[in-house]
Amino acid sequence: MGVHADFWQVTGDALDYAMEALSLDDRSLRARLMDLYLTLDAYPEAWGALRQLKNAGMKTAILSNGSPKMLEAAVESAGLADSLDAVLSVEEVGVFKPHPDVYRLGVDRLGLPAAEMAFQSANAWDAAAAAHFGYRAVWINRFGQPPEHMPGTPAAEIDSLSGLADILGLR
Repeated sequence: MGVHADFWQVTGDALDYAMEALSLDDRSLRARLMDLYLTLDAYPEAWGALRQLKNAGMKTAILSNGSPKMLEAAVESAGLADSLDAVLSVEEVGVFKPHPDVYRLGVDRLGLPAAEMAFQSANAWDAAAAAHFGYRAVWINRFGQPPEHMPGTPAAEIDSLSGLADILGLR
């Protein structure tokens, strides 16, 4: 609609709607649920996969719809800060994925053409949009979901980040 709010606000609005739909009027529950977004854990193999990429001389980054506050807290909570070269939020461009301006952030900040970068996402729509933009996208399909019907086809599909090194030819 041409109106932007950061993802923290959008998350709170969605939670408010869900709580209203379920007739839950509990401000302390709302606060606890929102706080959980700031203490997200990474999947167990994430740190090792990032270390493999870094040891191979690759740059690593997060490109997220999350707000800077959410991303900083999640990266810190998951213990991934030392494994990342950049943490990029859509707030820099004021639109959410799958808008091409978001995917362009990676190109602009890392200084490489999209085709020379691997882009991983657990979201089928995100991997498809990244592939459509020109990244070598890998869909981390942890739960065996069918692909969504969108422009763009990921170059690969794996069930965890443990398989990423093989996909990228690092082993």
